[in-house]
Amino acid sequence: MFLRRAAVALPYSRSVIYARSTHDLASTINEMNQEMESVFGEPPTGGLSGSVSNDLMQEQPLIDAHRPANSQESRSVSHTINQNAVGLTHVGNSGEAQMVDVSSKDNTKRTAIASCKVMLGKKVFDMVLANQMAKGDVLSVAKIAGINGGKQTSSLIPLCHNIILTHVRVDLKLNPDNYSVEIEGEASSTGKTGVEMEALTAVSTAGLTVYDMCKAASKDIQITDIRLDCKTGGKSGDWFRRMTG
Repeated sequence: MFLRRAAVALPYSRSVIYARSTHDLASTINEMNQEMESVFGEPPTGGLSGSVSNDLMQEQPLIDAHRPANSQESRSVSHTINQNAVGLTHVGNSGEAQMVDVSSKDNTKRTAIASCKVMLGKKVFDMVLANQMAKGDVLSVAKIAGINGGKQTSSLIPLCHNIILTHVRVDLKLNPDNYSVEIEGEASSTGKTGVEMEALTAVSTAGLTVYDMCKAASKDIQITDIRLDCKTGGKSGDWFRRMTG
């Protein structure tokens, strides 16, 4: 039964069934059986039947190849496939990317805190600590870059809304235990959509700036553990990362 349904509407198949007659459909099913055999090395168990019954033809209307692609039947099949897929808010009915309409949401105070680490290694760590980098004060430049990055999020991430931020904070701290720079960023806004991406973009930009300021001394620097730590406000409410260890 699964294979019968797959033959009618298989969204991920390389073949799309266009037929005006039972004979055309049978030929297409035969081609799909051969394709499955070439992939799996043997004919499919209880393979797709070469003869097509009337109830199969009635189970799913076929798209007429001689009608325009934007016909009602085409839109209907596309809508059916989309309903069976996992719902994604940034994907439209026909599969195209879209910005979510948040006009119906309530304005609430929203905050988000994110963090990341930049693993420098002892040599570079000591140079940053002593402010001996040729490009200047690493932590100060990275702080400003992180704040600016948070404010530019909608320009960098295509489907993010251009929101008004009421606050952006970026803090950088040297950790001598693992020779790293620990970065924390916070973004706040009162509006209809969250600021998680703004906080994440802020710490990512700060981390990239640390790398740029230090790359002449070492190419082994790593930016790690970019993550959201908490968020508040909005329909989904508050969320906090569970601490382990």
